[in-house]
Amino acid sequence: MRIAELSQKAGVPVPTIKYYLREGLLPSGELTSPNQARYDDRHVQRLRLVRVLLDVGRLPIATIRDLLTKLDEPDPDVHEVLGKALPATVGTREGGDPAVLTAAHDRVSALIAQRGWLLSDDARTRHAAAEVIAAFQQVGADAEYLLEHYADAAERIAVHDLGFVARESDNESKVHAAVVGAVLGNSLLAALRRMAQEHESAKMFGIREDNCQAAEAD
Repeated sequence: MRIAELSQKAGVPVPTIKYYLREGLLPSGELTSPNQARYDDRHVQRLRLVRVLLDVGRLPIATIRDLLTKLDEPDPDVHEVLGKALPATVGTREGGDPAVLTAAHDRVSALIAQRGWLLSDDARTRHAAAEVIAAFQQVGADAEYLLEHYADAAERIAVHDLGFVARESDNESKVHAAVVGAVLGNSLLAALRRMAQEHESAKMFGIREDNCQAAEAD
């Protein structure tokens, strides 16, 4: 297909496709003349993946390029690619009391050791968790009530996250599932959590009829 048809199928404007080609986010098509190229369904799928990573995952172009480079390797390392996808979705914060942050790092290290989690010492996620715990302390809240419960839930979710990846038969498909699952899974989990919070709030604190309409019984 020509670039115009590729644009129509993928729902991405032609100038944007050309930008992705320049940035290395989309493989070049098969040249049919000095200024014409032919594309196929793999380009359609890649464009849709790039849009998901940009629009839903909010990942930087450089991070997406790195992920896609790994995805295109002949025998991609699933664990490595998942590690590159996940930290990019975890925010970090600057500043704060160094003593509080040190104590938070110690608490995270204790949690990791207690649960036998296999993490590198410089994993960005462990630093991000420590920064959040420190932020709890700095606003006068105690994260301890939530920490173990959240860790329990995180373990169960991670099992299903990786089960989603392991269903695929080859490494390339596994890496694709890992990237998509890491980005869209976070968004889905956030939405489901908010829905469950609204439900629990209605049960715990009561509900006004003008603020929420219960689903009709079948």
